[in-house]
Amino acid sequence: MPMCKKISEHRFAYGDEIIAFHLRRQPSRSVTSVAIHVEPDARVLVDAPDTAPLAEVLAAVKKRARWISQHVSSVRGRLAHVLPREYVSGESLHYLGRRYRLKVAIDAVSKAQARMRGAFIVVTTPEQAPATIKKALDAWYRQRAREVFADRLAVVSTPLRWVKQHPSTRLQFMTVQWGSCSPLGRITLNPLLVKAPRECIDYVLLHELCHLLHHNHSPKFYRTLDRHMPNWRAVKEKLDNMAEEVFRI
Repeated sequence: MPMCKKISEHRFAYGDEIIAFHLRRQPSRSVTSVAIHVEPDARVLVDAPDTAPLAEVLAAVKKRARWISQHVSSVRGRLAHVLPREYVSGESLHYLGRRYRLKVAIDAVSKAQARMRGAFIVVTTPEQAPATIKKALDAWYRQRAREVFADRLAVVSTPLRWVKQHPSTRLQFMTVQWGSCSPLGRITLNPLLVKAPRECIDYVLLHELCHLLHHNHSPKFYRTLDRHMPNWRAVKEKLDNMAEEVFRI
């Protein structure tokens, strides 16, 4: 994501609805238009140049009020059906786009750890404690993510002429983001992304690698994305549609 100078919250009326959004001012943003994003948790984020008058930004956002309202309603509708995990045997888990079942095995003398066994992700734990089981699963996903992301990063970055060496990367559990790229070129990835299909992982990696060339969401950025993954919009939609399951805790 682009470096932001400041973030402010705004709201306006759209019929009987109040639409709230966070405005992110970006000194590095080179285009005059604003970019509107509806996040997987239904938050509305608006990116705008630091020099754009607030009145113009508000006018641009209001023009997209119908689009924003429809997308926020769609996300909230999906989230309404997502129940919190209980971390018990039989619950559904995902890994690389495939569905697995959680199996909890109690072993009083064993430390908590997770491993894959066929169609199951088995967590061996000394006690039936949700927090302990979650911690073991988080550690398993983090280790898998480290291996998968390193492999896919090598594949995705190879055709990119501006990537002379693999960028510095780190893993960080996040509640609404798949990844980000700092102004210094350090890429942060959410280990939970490893739950998604490989093509979705590749899209996020490519998105962040494109930020090494264009550290904004300018037309040049999207043209670069189009050139290296022409179907990225469909892949992004697939990823967004499974966000509630991926981020489910």
